[in-house]
Amino acid sequence: MTDFHCIEGRAASLPIENLDTDQIMPKQFLRGIDKSGLKEGLLYDLRFDPAGRSYPDFVLNRPEYAKVSVLVGGSNFGCGSSREHAVWGLLQYGIKAIVAPSFAEIFFSNAMNNRLLLITLPPDAMARLAEDASDPARNAVKIDVMAQTIRSRGLDARFDMVPRHRKMFLEGLDNIGLSLTYQDQVRDFATAHWRRQPWLKDVAALTRERLSRG
Repeated sequence: MTDFHCIEGRAASLPIENLDTDQIMPKQFLRGIDKSGLKEGLLYDLRFDPAGRSYPDFVLNRPEYAKVSVLVGGSNFGCGSSREHAVWGLLQYGIKAIVAPSFAEIFFSNAMNNRLLLITLPPDAMARLAEDASDPARNAVKIDVMAQTIRSRGLDARFDMVPRHRKMFLEGLDNIGLSLTYQDQVRDFATAHWRRQPWLKDVAALTRERLSRG
């Protein structure tokens, strides 16, 4: 299976409810004109003090959580502003999936369009996954997008995905790429539409041409 089909790696528990995009990617890291350099800004004010010294107890600063690829978050993850930089920073840091009880709507769309997998689970499953993620000895997680399953030491569960998002993730598509997969259907629809109503085709262009002739 490809990286799009299966995600395996270490998990870290970040049980902060209403974690907003300003916290995920602070404003001072939005000055660039491209996506580069956002890894350093991820959760900066939670990872570092005002002097730039790291907080040793923060989960992502602990050596046993180096190279984490799955975050176990709190409810309403990604609320706040619509900045897509929050998603880009998570991906650059190495986060491939986030599991939480719920996500903010715009963050969810930004994430799935960039192939950052977001999974929602019920409270009991979240509790078991968070318990595993909090124990460095048992925090390995395997997510199978094809089968829509997530497994850790204490959890074996299914999760739901909208078919459109599942197709995008498995085939490595964004919204534009997904739209382009329907080119044949769009062309067939347009052909049938103009056949039924030919008088509507290119009305604006024909009107401009008639007016230009005086």
